Amino acid sequence: MMMVFLPFFGELVLGEGEGDLVTFIPVEQEVERGLEAFLKRSIQDAEDQGADHIVLEINTPGGAVNAADNIAKIMKASDVPITAYVTNRALSAGAYIALNADQIIMEPGALMGSAAIIDQSGNTAGKKAESFWHAAMKSAAELNDRDPKYALAMADPDVDLPDYNAPKGELLTLNDQEAVKVGYAEGTAEDRTELLSVLNLKDAEVSIAERIARFVTNPIIIPILLSIGSLGLVLELYSPGFGVPGFMGAGALLLFFFGHMIAGFAGWESLLLLIVGVVLIIVEIFIPGFGIFGVLGAVGVVASVVLASGQSMQYVLIAVLIAVTVTIGGSYLFIRLFGYRGFFKKIVLSDSTKSEFGYVSNATREELLGMEGVAVTPLRPSGIAEFGDERLDVVTEGSFLTVGTAVKVVKTNGSRVIVRENK
Repeated sequence: MMMVFLPFFGELVLGEGEGDLVTFIPVEQEVERGLEAFLKRSIQDAEDQGADHIVLEINTPGGAVNAADNIAKIMKASDVPITAYVTNRALSAGAYIALNADQIIMEPGALMGSAAIIDQSGNTAGKKAESFWHAAMKSAAELNDRDPKYALAMADPDVDLPDYNAPKGELLTLNDQEAVKVGYAEGTAEDRTELLSVLNLKDAEVSIAERIARFVTNPIIIPILLSIGSLGLVLELYSPGFGVPGFMGAGALLLFFFGHMIAGFAGWESLLLLIVGVVLIIVEIFIPGFGIFGVLGAVGVVASVVLASGQSMQYVLIAVLIAVTVTIGGSYLFIRLFGYRGFFKKIVLSDSTKSEFGYVSNATREELLGMEGVAVTPLRPSGIAEFGDERLDVVTEGSFLTVGTAVKVVKTNGSRVIVRENK
């Protein structure tokens, strides 16, 4: 019976073949200390779970030399065989990481090389640093009996290899076919299934969870999930109870975050940041803080998406902008079509004390209009007048009237009775 185990920092695929357990670990974006820490945890996790083979899926433009050197040491210290699977490009520090693997498999069209060492300004890093890097590239190639001249040509433009589009003055970059030809790759594979076959693990199956992870991390799917998630949760505020919009929104966001966690792009810190952001937004709703809690909550939610996405900052911000636009537009259409019947009606007073609803502070005595009486106190302009057997508090239209002046009611408004001299 086949079993599948999926940790959060890599995918383990269990099957029959030379190795029973294979771990896929992504090596994405720039090589830096964060990636170093991630790979250290992931490789240790694979070893703890008894993995028989580790596959590093490499797609990186390179990065920091010190981080790449530390990653190479981590790889060499592992007793588990490691395969570098170059899915798009393994440039600069990425090429160095690939060369430190036990074998290299490349996706058709993938590239490896262009490994000159430069500083943060884009200039050469100096003779001392270059000497170290050239020696490191040469040593990495010799580690698995590869001809070191090609590794040196990747790092040193003075090496002349015109047959591979790297004459003197140019850095060597090998495509998949060239890498196989010069012994820098053991083969090519279109996808993971073919890769497992190349590794003699063809009976191992890629798990359903892993397929879902690959789907939700697709750059096209990310803005769709974020749009569904945000729109669903916002519409839930517009409708009573917790229904379909809420489940759709929560499901989409959970699929986004847990899919990226399974794929290895996100850790628990991104999910924790999302929860903190949502809590701050809720606090802003119930305890207004001049917008501070709301702003911090929104920043937390966006930051959690950025951390979890595994994509460039520019792409993530575009995806968030699309989600916000869809949410605002969808909410507007929902209110126009169905009106507002949701959550905020429970905490916001919407009733008004209008007279047509029966709310009156004092009854207006319209029967007094036209009645004639006599001022029994000076009216300056308010005072008391007598109408038959009834005495009333009255006010003139502005004039002062003496005691005994004949008056007439010209207007009533609630308890206010307005009179003028009756000539």
